[in-house]
Parts: sequence; C-alpha cells; structure tokens
Amino acid sequence: MVKFIKAGKVVVLLQGRYAGKKAVVVRNHDEGTKDRPYGYAVVAGVERSPLKVTRAMGKKKVAKRSRVTPFIKIINYNHMMPTRYALDLEAIKGTVSAETFKDPTQRVETKKVIKKLFEERYQTGKNKWFFNKLRF
Repeated sequence: MVKFIKAGKVVVLLQGRYAGKKAVVVRNHDEGTKDRPYGYAVVAGVERSPLKVTRAMGKKKVAKRSRVTPFIKIINYNHMMPTRYALDLEAIKGTVSAETFKDPTQRVETKKVIKKLFEERYQTGKNKWFFNKLRF
C-alpha cells in the first residue's frame, strides 16, 4: 500500500473535538508504536481561524481579528481525511517531539511557537485557504 500521509500534507479531522478543522501533518508513524499500536500522525492545526478584516477598522482591531488559535494533537489515520494540498512548514518539525505531549508546559510552549508561525504565514498572505473556515 502506498504511504501518502507524509509530513506537510494538509488533512481534515473527522472525529473528536477538532472535527471539521484543517490541520497539517507534522510527523507520521505508519506502523504505530508499542503504546499506540495503530498508524497515527502528529498534527498541528487551526482551532479558530482569523476573522474578516475591513479597511475601516483600526490597527488594534485588525491585530485582534488576525489572531490564529492553533492546536497540536496525535490523531489516528482513521480519523483524518487527507487533501491534495501540502504546506511546507520546516520550522514546526523541530518544535514538536515525542516529549511535547508528556509535559503540559512543553505543550503550551510548542503551541506558542506554532501560533507565531501560523500568524506570520497568515500576515504574509501565503496559503490563505488554510486559514479560511471550512464551509459544509
């Protein structure tokens, strides 16, 4: 079987708290591990996407509405739907590791780094479709 869920692939989550949210695969584990005997991936996604901004709004309001709320999670392959899109986020790969999920403080720090990367990408206008809310 061809392994097509690789790092950088954009997926839509199907189950759980973040169902219907877009995420990007940071690290994939096709064979699973001893504690997780199934294929899974570590994903970073957009929990709350930025709101619409108009020209009449002030700088403070624009800054507040341009915020991105990220999440990181370990997801079973059965609970995600891959898309044809890919995102090149080399910086995220270094921040997320196996120890990130063991310690809550590390998880918070990793979320902050991902938030900064996502917001920077949103401000520059790259991959606008990733930050739009899914309508279905």
